[in-house]
Amino acid sequence: MIKHIVMWTLKEEAEGATAAENAAKMKEMLEALNGKIEILKHLEVSADIFEAAPECSIILYSEFDSKEDLQTYAVHPLHLECVGFIKKIVKSRSVVDYVI
Repeated sequence: MIKHIVMWTLKEEAEGATAAENAAKMKEMLEALNGKIEILKHLEVSADIFEAAPECSIILYSEFDSKEDLQTYAVHPLHLECVGFIKKIVKSRSVVDYVI
């Protein structure tokens, strides 16, 4: 099982919206991937972060059966739609992938 965690810090303002508004839109877009990409076993997103080091605005946790499935997800058209928006609103990104 592969665990994929991404933490983003958002720009204060981007695409005509505040960081909070963009976080809500980003959360909605990413959560909509559940059930639409077969290899995506689980995905959850939160913008309600009360402690993080380094600080972040929004976090994604997802699970895949294999590294290959994670790689397939990375280039899936529905995921890439999210990435297109996210790149416009993000100030920084951290990611960790690990096997259990």
